[in-house]
Amino acid sequence: MTYVLVPGAGGTGEEWQLLAGELRRRGRQAVPVVLPGADEHAALPRYTDLVRAAVDAHPDVTLVAQSLGAFTAALVADHPAVRLLVLVNPMIPAPGETAGDWWQATGHAEAHAAHATAQGRDPHADLDLAVEFFHDVPDELAARLLATDAPESAAVFTCPNPLRRWPDVPTRVVSGRDDRFFPLAFQQRLARERLGVEPDVLPGGHLLPLSQPVLLADRLEAYRAGR
Repeated sequence: MTYVLVPGAGGTGEEWQLLAGELRRRGRQAVPVVLPGADEHAALPRYTDLVRAAVDAHPDVTLVAQSLGAFTAALVADHPAVRLLVLVNPMIPAPGETAGDWWQATGHAEAHAAHATAQGRDPHADLDLAVEFFHDVPDELAARLLATDAPESAAVFTCPNPLRRWPDVPTRVVSGRDDRFFPLAFQQRLARERLGVEPDVLPGGHLLPLSQPVLLADRLEAYRAGR
């Protein structure tokens, strides 16, 4: 059985390095996919092709997607090798919805501002990656990844989304209890409304594969065992 890991914005797959190592220690294959996030000419069709190519090489796949990666994973999960789809702190798309339209359609700005205010942070402050994403990632690793952060081009947010219906595959959602960017209550509402799924909650922020690789690996393995 193989885990194919779809990255969030930026596409480098660096967020999977600790989780992939943990899964391999458990005797699993783990394949982080690298996507051309900075390429202004690449978007969902190219991303989908690359992830499908990774899935093609394995007969039994759990497809795991982080954040923005949910848009791509939803277009690949109909592959016959995919047995399970797991979304981690995801942007859950509605059929036909672009990644650019998702923010307003889901009420993200309001939920994010309310959460920041409740935590005593300025809801109008510019986005600070260290504060929003890396606050619970080990300091040395966070510093290295922040120094090499690759921006996501606008193409994936504006390109039409060919998703017409949610794929007919078991789908699970894992949410970080301490996610500052996608607050837990926001994620829970979205998963219930769009998938009819109750997220499993782990301690940790937006980058659970880096902050909680052991707990996330435990949860993935439990899913595969039917728990």
